[in-house]
Amino acid sequence: MSNGWVLPDEVLRDAPAYTPRPGELADLELLVSGAYAPLTGFMTRADLASVSRRGRLADGAPWQVPVALQVPASLADGLDPADPARRVLVLSDGEGAPVASLEVTDVWSAREGVAGVGGTVRRLGDGGHGPFQRLRRSPEEIRALLPPGRVLGVVADRPLHRPQLAQIAHAARTLGAHLLVMIPVAEGTINGLPSEALVRAVFAARDRMPPATLVAVPLARRRDEISDALLQARVAAAYGVTHLLSTGEMLSGAGLRVLVPRELAYDNRDGQWRWREDIPPRNRRLALSQAEIDDLLDRGFPLPEWHTPPAVAKELVRARPPRRHRGLVLFLTGFSGSGKSTIARGLADVLREGGDRTVTLLDGDVVRRELSAGLTFSKADRDLNVRRIGWVAAEIARHRGVGICCPIAPYAAARTTAREMAHAAGAGFVLVHVATPIEVCEQRDRKGLYARARAGLLTGMTGIDDPYEVPTDADVVVDTTGMSIDEAVQAVMHHLTETGWVEPRLQST
Repeated sequence: MSNGWVLPDEVLRDAPAYTPRPGELADLELLVSGAYAPLTGFMTRADLASVSRRGRLADGAPWQVPVALQVPASLADGLDPADPARRVLVLSDGEGAPVASLEVTDVWSAREGVAGVGGTVRRLGDGGHGPFQRLRRSPEEIRALLPPGRVLGVVADRPLHRPQLAQIAHAARTLGAHLLVMIPVAEGTINGLPSEALVRAVFAARDRMPPATLVAVPLARRRDEISDALLQARVAAAYGVTHLLSTGEMLSGAGLRVLVPRELAYDNRDGQWRWREDIPPRNRRLALSQAEIDDLLDRGFPLPEWHTPPAVAKELVRARPPRRHRGLVLFLTGFSGSGKSTIARGLADVLREGGDRTVTLLDGDVVRRELSAGLTFSKADRDLNVRRIGWVAAEIARHRGVGICCPIAPYAAARTTAREMAHAAGAGFVLVHVATPIEVCEQRDRKGLYARARAGLLTGMTGIDDPYEVPTDADVVVDTTGMSIDEAVQAVMHHLTETGWVEPRLQST
């Protein structure tokens, strides 16, 4: 691992620090490793304008994709490119450890409350931590390991099954090239898999590859496939790749030749993978789609050996066990008095009786007292409350437990964030909308909250003077107006059984 630059103590002590977003952190690692050469830092306004107009940096070097850093405007206010004492910004990882310094040469307003900053970055310290650090080598280190001649690059952004392995072997053999496999690693999941699980799955197929060099590269996805393809090609070129095998609709870039493989199919006459058109239809078996693979894993069925090497299948089962053994977040939302807490307690009891997984009930009121004490009923604090609940539930589910939450959660964006956190933890997420009408909830008013709100003694009451955004993505909808709590619990349990999250059980009489 390359040694980092060490800032003078007084600069490191006094400089402001900021933790970029995951995609920006991935860009940062590629910048300090040299994978984004000739780019040496986050772009300035002049760079961004030049890239947008003519596909070049301000100095004329070819570059097609913006690489920018945004920070809170309040932080940017303390930066001054003209003042040596105020132009350094320390960039930290998700745990607050400094990983690089940014020597700011440009600061501008991006939008309300957000500023753009540009300038050269330099690594600090030993370069970071995390799984498979030994694989996160710099382009310079990898180029020194490659044999002379052609290098075939493959971006393994998903596990390699037999059809992909056959395409790789054919391309490497045709070119007479050494194989360089670049495995994207980034925070969160990559095509539904944690990055460390993806690395293990790719390594499980190594004995079925031609002679190869494997490297982990922090490639975070952008919002469009064109930008992803252009950056992948540029990073691949930095690592010494001369030909790039497309894994999708990849475009050429960075001077590389991009190979688009023909579709393969399994020939059941001799168990080989060949070009689809070369196999008679009666003997042809198409590769499984990703949806079909996910469905087999979710239901606990084995991946067929004709399609997936057993070692790869084993890693995928470890990373994506059957739904009935996977962690789950049950998220109930609805007005105060709708029956959320009572239904949640009923669900917790039924799931605990089954004994398949640990069950943790995160009741809204209890969480407010123990986890979110001091928060108000403002929109910002409500969002923070739901985010904290969602994070705790996702961590419970990450370890194969069931986290049951029942906050009011009136805003769709906060509920979406909770779903995303569960999925990022490799867990399931089931949204239950307890759709009891506000009129019924107000009649119940067991806590007297609605009466206080109507009297003007309580503000920010959902349904009275604060909106409730009705879910459009609920997995289950129940209404306790004409439904008993037991019936509501059974409706949710029926959904969990039908979708494979719990095993069906005979009802005791």
